[in-house]
Amino acid sequence: MRLKSLVLIWMAILGFGVAGAASAGEKMTPELLWELGRVSGGAISPDGASVVYTVRRYELAENKGTTDIHLAAMDGSGERVLAEGLSSASALQWVSTDAGARIFLATKRGEGDDLKTQVWSLDPESGEFTAVSDYEHGVANLKVSPTGKHIAFTVDVKMDDTVNDLYEDLPKADARIIDSLMFRHWDSWHDYKYSHVHVAPIGDDGKAGEPVDLMEGLKTDCPVPPFGGSEEFTWSPDGKELALTLKMVRNWAESTDTDIYLASADGKGRLRNITAGMNGYDKEPVYSPDGNKIAFLSMERPGFESDRNRIMLYERSSDRVRELTVGLDQTAHSPTWAPDGSRIYFSSEQLGTDQIFSMRIANGALRQLSGGQYNWDVRDITADGATMLVGRRDMIRPWELFTLPALGGQATRLTAINDEHYANLDTPTVVERWVRSTDGANVHNWVIYPPNFDPKKKYPMLTYCQGGPQGQIGQWFSYRWNFHLMAANGYVVVAVNRRGLPGFGREWNDQISKDWGGQAMQDILASHDDMLTEPYIDADRCAAIGASFGGYTAYWLMGNGDDRFATIISHAGLFNLESMYACTEELFFVNWDVGGPYWKSAELQAEYDRFSPSRFVGNWKTPLLVIHGEKDFRVPINQGIEAFTAAQIEGIPSRFLYYPEEGHWILGPQNGVLWHRVFFDWLDRWCGDESN
Repeated sequence: MRLKSLVLIWMAILGFGVAGAASAGEKMTPELLWELGRVSGGAISPDGASVVYTVRRYELAENKGTTDIHLAAMDGSGERVLAEGLSSASALQWVSTDAGARIFLATKRGEGDDLKTQVWSLDPESGEFTAVSDYEHGVANLKVSPTGKHIAFTVDVKMDDTVNDLYEDLPKADARIIDSLMFRHWDSWHDYKYSHVHVAPIGDDGKAGEPVDLMEGLKTDCPVPPFGGSEEFTWSPDGKELALTLKMVRNWAESTDTDIYLASADGKGRLRNITAGMNGYDKEPVYSPDGNKIAFLSMERPGFESDRNRIMLYERSSDRVRELTVGLDQTAHSPTWAPDGSRIYFSSEQLGTDQIFSMRIANGALRQLSGGQYNWDVRDITADGATMLVGRRDMIRPWELFTLPALGGQATRLTAINDEHYANLDTPTVVERWVRSTDGANVHNWVIYPPNFDPKKKYPMLTYCQGGPQGQIGQWFSYRWNFHLMAANGYVVVAVNRRGLPGFGREWNDQISKDWGGQAMQDILASHDDMLTEPYIDADRCAAIGASFGGYTAYWLMGNGDDRFATIISHAGLFNLESMYACTEELFFVNWDVGGPYWKSAELQAEYDRFSPSRFVGNWKTPLLVIHGEKDFRVPINQGIEAFTAAQIEGIPSRFLYYPEEGHWILGPQNGVLWHRVFFDWLDRWCGDESN
């Protein structure tokens, strides 16, 4: 069922159709995007009265950012800056000491370019810093024990030999000797080191003592790269034990098998695996308040990195594991215990949003606590369990902090970091749209309309193709693929929650695997074509855009989109599936999603031929912008080079935006602004924007 009538009703309610409506405000720009404060973290004080969090701001001219530490009253009565201009500040935690509550964090302080990140404590009243650690190699992923008597952190431990270690008489040799896979990962070469969790006592003088390596001798990492953080290890409530996420398999590149291990905080005894026989991802352990249970996330199917995340419970009394989320056709994230241990809170994708849910331990009763056209997540909970500190964002604004009653109710805004920027900003409007695909299924779309949209005018349109391939188009605020900025430049954007994306049930999520160029592509084309029935869309000024799997989609549309698009933009896209398989690093991904090595069978080779965009270059005629980073090892640089070469040989107008120091994402401030300038220059060249 296509719900065009619902869209039109929403447009009327939102004030669309007012001919000649004038804008008195400003519009989002790439430069303004990088001026916005980025809110992170959020920890509630022991008395429940205050919350501490960080705000990261970037200085475009300096091409770097600094972090401020803020303290706000939980009742919204005020806030103040505790520290500003830090090069970094992470892992903010409240610790009760004899002198009162203090804030522990990891940061750099002092003079010099060779400073290491150390543990510091911060007086919330005076803003005075006190050094806690002074370790040669610094610290990362700080976690203070619940008793406040120890700290846990990670340190990179060198365990492998370089060629210079092996051949000491060749100190200037800069080669590598490689004997196994995973010699590079996402954006980094193996540095001969492994991230190990260490524990150190805090003495009566407030200084950290000699650390103990809980993973001594193990050639493995915690957190598990590339994306793991401090959520992958945790303290027991009594401070005597830690639960660690480790990947202890030999075939690292082909396996997703991580497990939860228990380690004594004194480093004595052996690590104990509590998830043996569970061969998918097991991660993010969290102890119950009484320490008798451990909740963690688990994926059932080995090798499938985007399987449904289940919440599992390990019970000490029986030494058994059971699933808490049985029957829940959604994937769970960031499990968090209620202080009384009666329930677990988590976030989950739902129909193009991320919502917060609670589930009772006793009977599995599920309750949705948040709502609306937003993405939400849980940051912390007051000691009495009555109030949650949560983050909220949407396609128009980045994260801000809110409070939310833990049993459900109205959210109250706590921070207003970017209100000054938004005060005079004309903003786009976001509307849901459902479209019937070629197989009769309903496909969810987000449509983002330019500020002061007038349906009597003609607008160019961007059809956004999501990456992943399993990653919901939710109410997120990206600093590259920013729908607010796209709409502010006069484009209508249709973002398609095609087959393969979470939030619409497990079957919908799974369908993309081994069908990359199949029904998911038809979902996108059906959504694009449906938007062309609207009189305000100019069919001659449409573009397809996307990154990663979205970049694959863009290349696929180059050869299979007929005459729909005036131009196409592919960032970090997969062009040649054969060379992609042979050059990427996480082979479990292509083994599951594509089917395995193309040389294994004629049937597999036929699937590569069917779905590889490189096979359809003979159909190419659309102007193409290719964007790729040299340090992208997930989708290696050869993919972008091959695609650009093909376009050039075929005489197709094309441009290659190449970043020698960026990876799968563009992270530098000036590189980010350059990205948008080239992006919109290319779009405007082929689509124009006559509506502004």
